[in-house]
Amino acid sequence: MSEFFAKLILVSSIYGLFLFLINKFFRKWLNVEKKKKFSYNYVNDKHKKIDWTLRIIFIFFLFISFFINVNREPLNHIWFLETHILFFVVIVLTEIVRVIMEKRYAENKNDYLFSAIQLMVTLIFLLLLFSTNFFGLFG
Repeated sequence: MSEFFAKLILVSSIYGLFLFLINKFFRKWLNVEKKKKFSYNYVNDKHKKIDWTLRIIFIFFLFISFFINVNREPLNHIWFLETHILFFVVIVLTEIVRVIMEKRYAENKNDYLFSAIQLMVTLIFLLLLFSTNFFGLFG
């Protein structure tokens, strides 16, 4: 079990370092300001309303998926109602909304490019991670 956590920490550290370096490079290249940590930066009230609507819908789907999948066989769950899939979808949707709102309303027009690059890097990393069985570490 400790070997699993060591590999997980290794993969997480590599991803964190890679994302840090990519962010640092693109922030300088696109001249984008660093956002405050641990706060959600909405572009405007419309963005905030859309984001909270997505979050409420997500919570609704979490409850629905729980009640549907809890009554099914453990190996017969509906895959798109699994919690991790729903989390992935809501994160991607909220980030797509962020990119659209930044493109339309942000003062710095490069903000949306930076957010889109971050989203693409994360999606590519996650796709590689799960399609290669964590780069062969957990196979």
